[in-house]
This record gives sequence, structure tokens and C-alpha cells, in this order.
Amino acid sequence: MARKFTPKVLTTNDLMEGDVIYLARDDGWTREFTEARLFLDETEANAALARIDARRDLHVGAYLADAEADDRGRPRPVHFRERFRATGPSNYYHGKQAKTDHVPIQ
Repeated sequence: MARKFTPKVLTTNDLMEGDVIYLARDDGWTREFTEARLFLDETEANAALARIDARRDLHVGAYLADAEADDRGRPRPVHFRERFRATGPSNYYHGKQAKTDHVPIQ
């Protein structure tokens, strides 16, 4: 039996900078999980993944990650892996980690 579709965000890694990026609501890219497009429809999510995955010259490893909407309707990571990726590099305090208001950890 197929699993029921749950909300997703499309994520990948920027090849030039190495940072985690997300497909934004305007079909551009964002480094902030909360600004990512939240897919509620499986067909739309898979179509976006196929379109984006064809551009491997700009990014690598695109996939759909489980998410849920917060109380403002913004995406929030569901699994530890995505919370970890959304907060940025863990080797020292820089980039996304230097911000205090980015990804709300449950």
C-alpha cells in the first residue's frame, strides 16, 4: 500500500557555495527553510523535483523533504536531519548559525 503524501519542501545543495538551498514560493532559491515553498500536492512536488533535478549544473542532490506548516503557515522541518541541515554548518559558528531567528526547533 502506498504511503499517504505529506507536505514537502524541495531541497538541494548549491554547487558554487556548498550551502543547503530550498525552492522558494516564487520558484527562486532561498537558504531559509521558512521561506521554502511548501508542497501540499504530490503531483506538483514531483513535477518540481523533475524540473529542478534536470539542472545539475547548478546544484546537486535534490530531493523532497518532509515538512509541516507552523502557526504562520511557513514550512518547518519534521525530521532531525532537516533541522540540522537548515541550521547550517556545524564546524563553527558562522553563516546560518550566526542568526537567532531562523529555524524554530520544536
